Amino acid sequence: MTAIRGARERARSEITEAIKAEARAQLAAEGAAKLSLRAVARELGMASSALYRYFPSRDDLLTALIVDAYNAIGAAAERARDRHGAATTSPVDRWTAICTGVRAWALAHPHEYALIYGSPVPGYRAPRTTTEPAARVGLALIGVVREAHAAGALKEPAEPLPDPVVADALALGAEHGVELSPAVLARLVGAWAQLFGLLSFELFGQFQNVIEARAEFFEQAVLQLARSVGLTTPR
Repeated sequence: MTAIRGARERARSEITEAIKAEARAQLAAEGAAKLSLRAVARELGMASSALYRYFPSRDDLLTALIVDAYNAIGAAAERARDRHGAATTSPVDRWTAICTGVRAWALAHPHEYALIYGSPVPGYRAPRTTTEPAARVGLALIGVVREAHAAGALKEPAEPLPDPVVADALALGAEHGVELSPAVLARLVGAWAQLFGLLSFELFGQFQNVIEARAEFFEQAVLQLARSVGLTTPR
């Protein structure tokens, strides 16, 4: 019975991955708004009723693709961070490595990037299951700042914050168990948003005829973001 169950589970996993692969191909060709379970089933030679046993609705399939994309870009960030260990590189180097790893993934997977950071899909509302995967890049960046803070290598921003921003920062820190000042947390949220703004401008064409040296521009921009949250470049 165990062997039969194992074979069935492998078969289900393989079919699930085939469905998602075809759905990604449709994303590239038509965009997320036109994703169709019937079209996916047709391309795979499946009956629509059979596909519904794997994904009961279009939104279930979209959610699976979104979770996969968030996990993939998060894993790229974490691999880049881990290649630059705390024992051998500075916090600024690790910050830059994470951002560069995220950019490399986005450039290699533009349609999956657009699914998670592009225009919302009409009629789709992301469930809470997407929240944790979506946080992985931000948490990788927070981890670098926490390490710098623990090592006494973090410069606290001097500008005061409006009380509502302080409240939001304190709530964010409590939610994720991050013991950083509200000023640093607020700067981190701003840096996280600006990172994906830079990527979206590059991928969606806003830099056309404006920025040609895009890798160099990106590196300089994320260096400025690192400094904005209090990371300093060693002499």
